[in-house]
Amino acid sequence: MAPVAMRLAAQSLSDAQPVPFWLEDPGKPGALPALTGTEKCDLLVVGGGYSGLWTALLAKERDPARDVVLIEGREVGWAASGRNGGFCAASLTHGFGNGLARWPGELPQLEELGERNLDGIEEAVARYSLDCDFERTGEIDVATEPYQLDELHEMYEEIERLGLADGLELLDRDAVRAEVDSPTFLGGLWDRRGVAMLNPAKLAWGLKRACLDLGVRVYENTPGLDLVSVGAGMGVRTPYGRVLARRVALGTNVFPSLVKRVRAYTVPVYDYALMTEPLSAEQLASVGWKNRQGLGDSANQFHYFRITADHRILWGGYDAIYPFGGKVSAEMDHRPETYLKLAEHFFRCFPQLEGLRFSHAWGGAIDTCSRFSAFFGTAYQGKVAYAAGFTGLGVGATRFGGDVMLDLLAGERTERTELEMVRRKPLPFPPEPIAWAGIGITKWAMARADENGGRRNLWLKTMDRMGLGFDS
Repeated sequence: MAPVAMRLAAQSLSDAQPVPFWLEDPGKPGALPALTGTEKCDLLVVGGGYSGLWTALLAKERDPARDVVLIEGREVGWAASGRNGGFCAASLTHGFGNGLARWPGELPQLEELGERNLDGIEEAVARYSLDCDFERTGEIDVATEPYQLDELHEMYEEIERLGLADGLELLDRDAVRAEVDSPTFLGGLWDRRGVAMLNPAKLAWGLKRACLDLGVRVYENTPGLDLVSVGAGMGVRTPYGRVLARRVALGTNVFPSLVKRVRAYTVPVYDYALMTEPLSAEQLASVGWKNRQGLGDSANQFHYFRITADHRILWGGYDAIYPFGGKVSAEMDHRPETYLKLAEHFFRCFPQLEGLRFSHAWGGAIDTCSRFSAFFGTAYQGKVAYAAGFTGLGVGATRFGGDVMLDLLAGERTERTELEMVRRKPLPFPPEPIAWAGIGITKWAMARADENGGRRNLWLKTMDRMGLGFDS
């Protein structure tokens, strides 16, 4: 980073508050009391992020008489569900390319299920009056290097060959800059309907209210400490009591699963984001962005960015930090060296916004698995179900995961449970220090690929053949 660029980036961060922008909201609901004593229910949901909230809501929609309890270790939405970028994608496979590589025979079906899932989210936003700034404005994958432009064209041709290109539009340099103006943009692929923008914390809080209105009993500051079989059901111990349930759905994602054998399938990856102060009318005019899409560049070390309801720009991504040992720690929630790097990249993308300042800077952990998309399963003779490994795409896909868990707990064969994606698991990560070394080599190789026209070296090609990867 040049000295002048570093100085300007540092100045832009001088007032940034080290807290997630979304969670610093005057409308944030108060915490509900912790569970004390013994509770009994038909279904216990562990985890108060999107995964748990959608599962509890869907369970009551399927059977309003079902007795549902949800426990959350801290407060609903405090972790990934309240810290993400607010991109709600239809894709269940972490994008078309990843889906094509792993489930080519199922991809049309997976794409249709993803579209129906996003439609279901949009319908729930309307039905339950979820005040979460939901805007189905789509997303543009932008190319900032010539090889990325070639890859976008090749991907579009493949999507078109499979008959899945409805709603997609290739944009040349002038067309993409007419949407959002950056001198770094060479072209783009606009998915007009497959992604919505929303306020992620407000979505979590709205789902919490909807669950309560349907009769779900929610206990906050109530972590699940262990899971045991109790007669025909299950028991989960909490700090001040326990829950006895006929069935249990685990939505703990990045946190250690109560089913210990599942833990090797995910690692925490820390992702970081900045939020600007609101743009003035002149600043908005200088970038355009009238159609309010989300954007992401096409590099391995990518940025994602979007505009908020009050005309701020969220700018995140690039660094993906894996802590040795895979431990989730509050100390990792902030990384000034990454904030500085992100700020410099922001002004390289939008030089016309020089002088704009960042109001918030934060990070959080993503549950990453080696195939970049969720996996599912059961334990304790089908009395427990889990979904995890959403790898940064959980805002939308967790609702689908909730449906899968409920199908599995009911012992039902459905279109969802028959999917190869649902029936098979990814490869687990190796133990330390092999995981640390392998992830480090992979990150280095991905950075080299970005610097060398996208050319993947022998290490990345071998990982591709093995079905292993690392992403956020």
